[in-house]
Amino acid sequence: MQEAFIIESKRTAIGKAVKGSLALVRPDDLGAYVIQDILKRVPSLNPADIEDCVIGCSFPEGEQGMNMAKIMALRAGLPIDVSGVTVNRFCSSGLQAISMAADRIRLGEADVMIAGGAESMSAVPLGGMKPAPNPYLVEHAPDAYVSMGITAENVAKKYEVTREQQDAFAASSHQKAWAAHQ
Repeated sequence: MQEAFIIESKRTAIGKAVKGSLALVRPDDLGAYVIQDILKRVPSLNPADIEDCVIGCSFPEGEQGMNMAKIMALRAGLPIDVSGVTVNRFCSSGLQAISMAADRIRLGEADVMIAGGAESMSAVPLGGMKPAPNPYLVEHAPDAYVSMGITAENVAKKYEVTREQQDAFAASSHQKAWAAHQ
């Protein structure tokens, strides 16, 4: 098993919810600024070598929703093929994200990861899920907000996969998983 190392770390200032100087800064933009600064501080790091961006968030709703990790990676200018996953484990979300990234490196599944936590108490909606897509990405990369359900429909249409074929594949997959556990 290989070792995992934290090469660089960075955090933003702690602000006052709703009335602080950072209250109007989107959390996905704030996270993107952190990623951009890390790239400046580690000039030998090629953004194309980053395999995944794992971000923990206690309340992934509103501006913090829609897979904020991927949105932060895109907003920071990382290549489109850098994956992103947002982890919700409430108070320990950021720690969980770092642990997950380190595990992938130690297991040999990845070599370079971005990991951390992001939260803006100014952005947490009290009334539940209220999507608030990043205006920049709505204009420049609107596909960033396509849901998995719509993506599945688009892939099925593009490759002419019928419902029957999908069901047969799913059944076969479950049978293989069952056999592997025997």
